[in-house]
Amino acid sequence: MAKRPIIVAMDLEGVLVPEVWISVAEKTGIPELRLTTRDISNYDVLMKRRLEILKQNNLKLRDIQEVIDTMDPLPGAVEYMAWLRERYQAVILSDTFYEFASPFMRKLGWPTLYCNSLVTDAENNVIDYKMRILDGKRHAVLAFKQLNFDVVAMGDSYNDTSMLGEAGVGILFRPSENVKREFPQFPVATEYETVKNIITEFAAK
Repeated sequence: MAKRPIIVAMDLEGVLVPEVWISVAEKTGIPELRLTTRDISNYDVLMKRRLEILKQNNLKLRDIQEVIDTMDPLPGAVEYMAWLRERYQAVILSDTFYEFASPFMRKLGWPTLYCNSLVTDAENNVIDYKMRILDGKRHAVLAFKQLNFDVVAMGDSYNDTSMLGEAGVGILFRPSENVKREFPQFPVATEYETVKNIITEFAAK
């Protein structure tokens, strides 16, 4: 009996590229913008606070995009993606926004990306955000399974754990200590070579 094809679903920030909001915090000198889903598990609470900070500091979408334009994928990420695409299907499932993602997608070779959208006003202020679907990462993994794929999922934060739990194997990539402590069921990788080994072992089963 033929084995099912494998699709690898990955988070973006912290897994393939640096955290956007941390880079914006460093550029603007606003330390509270360093908070990510590694620190706050409720994404809505986190995003509403970010929007408040942007408004208070008169930071516009173009200011964030200017920071993103200077950012590169994590060391080894481009090579890892090339290795992956030669062997398996690959998709990025992220809670980032299409308005942020294009420079990263270009540098990663334009992989498929499912993420969310920002709402801006006429002055380019970010006034809201729209989730494409709640718990979208887990729903995507469920859909891939219904399409008869075996799924490997990789993420680093609280908002990745539901998709990791739904996958055939879920990998925590360079997670914070609190995420690693709270989700000991997932193998931890700190290098892409380890990720490759986990995927290869899963494929051989």
